[in-house]
Amino acid sequence: MSLRSIVKALIPKKLFRVIEPYGHLLEAILFNLLNGFPARGMKVIGVTGTNGKTSTCFLIQRMMVEAGLQTGLMTTVGWGVGKDINPQIHHMTNVAVPELMQRLKEIKKRGAEWLVLETTSHALAQNRLWGIPFHVAVMTNVTHEHLDYHETFERYRQAKLKLFRLTNRLQKGLRAGVINADDASAELFAKSIANPLTYGLKSGDLQATDVKMTASGSSYEARIQNSEFRIQTKLPTGFNVYNSLAAVGVGHIIGLDKKQIEQGIAALESVEGRMTTVDEGQPFEVIVDYAHTPDSFEKMLKELRPVVKGKIIVMFGSAGRRDKAKRPVQGEIAGKYADEVILTEEADRDEDGNQIMGDIAVGVEKAGKVRDKDLFLILDRPEAIKFALDRAKAGDTVLLLGKGHEKTIERDDREDPYDEIAITHQVLKGRR
Repeated sequence: MSLRSIVKALIPKKLFRVIEPYGHLLEAILFNLLNGFPARGMKVIGVTGTNGKTSTCFLIQRMMVEAGLQTGLMTTVGWGVGKDINPQIHHMTNVAVPELMQRLKEIKKRGAEWLVLETTSHALAQNRLWGIPFHVAVMTNVTHEHLDYHETFERYRQAKLKLFRLTNRLQKGLRAGVINADDASAELFAKSIANPLTYGLKSGDLQATDVKMTASGSSYEARIQNSEFRIQTKLPTGFNVYNSLAAVGVGHIIGLDKKQIEQGIAALESVEGRMTTVDEGQPFEVIVDYAHTPDSFEKMLKELRPVVKGKIIVMFGSAGRRDKAKRPVQGEIAGKYADEVILTEEADRDEDGNQIMGDIAVGVEKAGKVRDKDLFLILDRPEAIKFALDRAKAGDTVLLLGKGHEKTIERDDREDPYDEIAITHQVLKGRR
């Protein structure tokens, strides 16, 4: 058991919430001093939001690399410099302070002048990012998530807002914010920074028009002031229109030209575990995605529903020791849009996996699904994948959600090796 776990067990929850950020702050100060403030000298672009952070980071970083800028990347999926990206092993976006410092030193040693840093509400609330000079802050959206930790939506939103306040404190150089104008919190974020740039499909300084979406990507026109762009992205679905539009905004702010922005965004082929298609010649679509929030479920399933000719079969779970309130909400959304719902483990940790599935099933059944008819509970995730694929027919779409890029699955007191994409390939090959 870690020291943090012991302290948390010994003192009241409300008191722990108060003192925890100060402990992390002291740790961040100490390790920055010991490591010579490794982020200094780099221009840092922080990306926060409930959904879309990772894809937006990859789009921004690839655009900058294609433009010839030495740019580092730290996200949920991987970290590194340029096109040399190491996989992220931990089940967290912003790693613990000591490892964060080591990665920052390595990225700087490899010549990075810029860093695109995926930034979580936990890390911001806990002061784990102290000492990092943010020059640009990006907000993708703010919806229901992590209320197990933040307790209220307002506390969660204030944690996200802290990225913009940190950026606004910068004494010299670039200091700007890129904000989703179509999000309900847009005005609050725009007011928190000196140089806001908003983007969106419905409104914003930078607005997408003539949007055309296909299974293999999207294209659209974008205009800001006297600049016009014709954007093509290989990342499918409407939320990647927003993600790529955020990248356009960043490119505009840092001074990239039209060609650099357009070619840079078009250059990104995919992001592991984000709408990743698994194809072994089967007559139906199989997609692996990291979607694990009500908002991401709503957007994905609502968008796919009109274009899928056959059935939508969705398989997912919900993490143990995390936001319990979202479980029935996700279940109801899945039950509303999908034809069949298969519930399974995600990372049960020390919670009862059957109880977690039962919590989700309440929402699925509320949407009208019936157990053992179009709602199935299979705790073992590889078994659930096989079950989902065996039920699929020509023209159907199978969605395997919640794990995406992750390479382990947390069960009770251990982490077992796990690769959703590789397992899905293996099961599909076995069907031949």
